[in-house]
Amino acid sequence: MGKVFLIDVAKCNGCYDCQIVCKDEHCGNDWRPYAAPQPETGQFWMRLEEKTRGQVPVVRVAYKPVMCAHCASAPCETACPDNAFVRRSDGLLLIDPETCTGCGRCAEACPQGSIYLNAELGIAQKCTGCAHLLDNGWAVPRCVDACAHDAILYDEEESLAPLIEGAEMIKGVAPFGARAYYHNLPKRFVAGSIVDFEADELLIGAEVTLIGAEGSSFAQKTDQMGDFLFDQVPPDVYALSIAAEGYETLTREVDVREIDRSVGDLGMAKR
Repeated sequence: MGKVFLIDVAKCNGCYDCQIVCKDEHCGNDWRPYAAPQPETGQFWMRLEEKTRGQVPVVRVAYKPVMCAHCASAPCETACPDNAFVRRSDGLLLIDPETCTGCGRCAEACPQGSIYLNAELGIAQKCTGCAHLLDNGWAVPRCVDACAHDAILYDEEESLAPLIEGAEMIKGVAPFGARAYYHNLPKRFVAGSIVDFEADELLIGAEVTLIGAEGSSFAQKTDQMGDFLFDQVPPDVYALSIAAEGYETLTREVDVREIDRSVGDLGMAKR
């Protein structure tokens, strides 16, 4: 079955160690036949994508480590006219720096932008899974070794099978048999506060319901600060409904098809 990566986005705190050690391992180091040196700028074989979500007062930052997914049916490999891609028995997909002519077709074919062109050397380059280290006694690539929170794992697919259950692949590479699985990829959140402005009070224990156009439904009660937060809900247009004893029911439409929403302070009127 070969080896796979398993990334839990919820465990990533954005320390950037995975990205930094990848640069440290490959910049200025010639690991041929595995890989020629990575340029100091312009390439991130392991990159940490950072995205700000929501609006004031509820703002979150999501981090997602992204590397070549070493797809089983890789479109980059299919696009290469020079047969420069080498598939290893452990599943890693490498670009032979001696065979590659730098035509760029592989970079154009990659759905997640994980292949880079080195203009100076005239070749394409990408993550190798630190194959040069794995062949010399290392159990895992450097990005995995450097992660203090075990947000990135690398092992035999069979060994990780219990952890892979329920995992996803990044949308663009999923159809190609990506060998990088993800838990807790950011979906959407809806957050807000319920307030009685006339009495200048937070409404604790108000019943908040979120009903999607596709039929999904979520419910919770406001906390001790009058706040609610529906996290990891699917992108959709939701009907937000708030009910509290002695108050008129409040409804709002919340569109989170494209972005997360912080609806701010919602005032409720007494009956």
